[in-house]
Amino acid sequence: MEQLNHIASIIALTMGASWASGINLYATILMLGIMGSAGHMTLPPDLQILANPLVIFAAGVMYCVEFFADKVPGVDTGWDTIHTFIRIPGGALLAAGAVGNIDPAASLAAAIVGGGIAAGTHATKAGTRVLINASPEPVTNWTASIVEDLAVIGGLWTALKHPWIFFALLAAFIMVMIWWLPKIWRGIKKIIGAIGRLFGIKTKSDLSQDTGQHPPETDVFDKNIDIGTRLEKLKALSDKGLISQEEYQKKKEELLRGL
Repeated sequence: MEQLNHIASIIALTMGASWASGINLYATILMLGIMGSAGHMTLPPDLQILANPLVIFAAGVMYCVEFFADKVPGVDTGWDTIHTFIRIPGGALLAAGAVGNIDPAASLAAAIVGGGIAAGTHATKAGTRVLINASPEPVTNWTASIVEDLAVIGGLWTALKHPWIFFALLAAFIMVMIWWLPKIWRGIKKIIGAIGRLFGIKTKSDLSQDTGQHPPETDVFDKNIDIGTRLEKLKALSDKGLISQEEYQKKKEELLRGL
C-alpha cells in the first residue's frame, strides 16, 4: 500500500504540475520552489533546481508581471496568446522532471501527457478569457483571474497532499473541459464575426439577413428561373469570391446535368 501511495504521489505531482502550468506557469514554479526550499515537500532530483533562490526570484518577478497583465481586458488575451508557446512546453518539462530518472520512456510519456494536459487547461483558460472580454465591465475579468490563481494554489496543494482526491477532481475537470471547449470555439467565432462587421466585413449569413432571403447560392437551383440566368448568378458568386472555382465548376456541372 505504501508503494502504491508513493506511485500515486509521483503521478499526482506530474499531472498537477502540468495542469497548473496551463493556467499559470510562473505561479506553479514559484509554489513548488518555495515549498521545496522551505522543506514542506521533497522535490524530485530533476526539479530540485526550482528551489534555487535565483529561480524562485525569477518566477516571482514573472508572476507579479502576469498578476497585473492578467487583469487588464485585452492585455490578458495577448498575454495568453504569447504564453501558448511557453506554458505548454513548461508543463511538459515539469511533468517529465516530476517522474525523475526512473526510465527515459517514462519521462517521455510523462512529457507527452503533461504537455497535453497543459494544452487543455491553457486552451480552456485562454478561450474563456476571450469570451469574458466581450463584456465591457472589468469585474468579471478580475474575478476570473483571482479564481485562476487560487485554483493553481489549491490544485497543487491537493495534488501534493491528497493525490487521490486530486485524481477525482482532475477527471471532473477534463469532462467539463471536453464539454466546454466546443462552446468556447463557437463563442469565439461569433466574436470574430462581430469584429469583422465593425470593419464592414460581412459573412454569407449577414448577406442573407440583409436581403431577407436565403443565401444567394440557393437561387442557382431555383427551377422557376431559366438556366441562363442561373448560370449567370453562379458565375457572379464565383467572381465575388463567395464560392471557390472548384465549387463553381461542380455546381455548373450539376445545373447542366439537370437540363
